[in-house]
Amino acid sequence: MPIYEYHCPSCRETFELLRPIQRATEPVTCPSGHSKAGRVLSLVADRPRGASAPSGGGGCPGCAGGACSCAG
Repeated sequence: MPIYEYHCPSCRETFELLRPIQRATEPVTCPSGHSKAGRVLSLVADRPRGASAPSGGGGCPGCAGGACSCAG
């Protein structure tokens, strides 16, 4: 079952729910009890195995723009 991200315009909170695909677009109630939370587009990126780190990044393939403490 996928995890979907939702946003509540009343309390301005974003939260995640584990839901079946068939129910992904149904309105949900936010954790604060507001009933008009809607689904938002979550942006996720993944590199294929064996792909190199983006140029301008850190020293090792796992670095996030040089944010790790490796000596790479």
